[in-house]
Amino acid sequence: MNKVFIATSLDGFIADKNGGIDWLHSIPNPDNNDMGYVEFTNGVDALLMGRTTFETVIGFDVPWPYNKPVFVLSNKLKEIPESHKGKAFLVNGNLTEVLAGIHGKGYERLYIDGGTTIRSFLREDLIDEIVLTTIPILLGGGSSLFGELPKELNFELIGTKTFLNQISQRHYKRKK
Repeated sequence: MNKVFIATSLDGFIADKNGGIDWLHSIPNPDNNDMGYVEFTNGVDALLMGRTTFETVIGFDVPWPYNKPVFVLSNKLKEIPESHKGKAFLVNGNLTEVLAGIHGKGYERLYIDGGTTIRSFLREDLIDEIVLTTIPILLGGGSSLFGELPKELNFELIGTKTFLNQISQRHYKRKK
């Protein structure tokens, strides 16, 4: 089971024109509501993220935020930095092989993260669920979550929530 949990702008971007994500915090959140993130991550065994997302996360001035294994999908990265060895593991190859390797380690329920990685999984029809949180801002450009697909993919809405009276979150399941 491959799941996505991600936020976009109203116009479908996951980063602004400069690659920035500060706009994710444009709605005041004084109580630090996690908007279902902890519950979502409790339902996965491991994370699979792209190199850019991994490099963004390790660039934050915070302790490593994950308590589950993180697999980094990259053909460019040659090794995981020393500071994150044992926390993150490099994987590469086609998605079917990558998934077989991760499943072989006992991790079946994966959190797929990173725009390029999510788009690659969608192109291969390998996403089972999407939790899509929409921040009410128009960025007018940037990194789009979705891209060209070889075929139409149908999803079924299985839940909707509103957070902070401003942010909508929709939970979709792939219809096959």
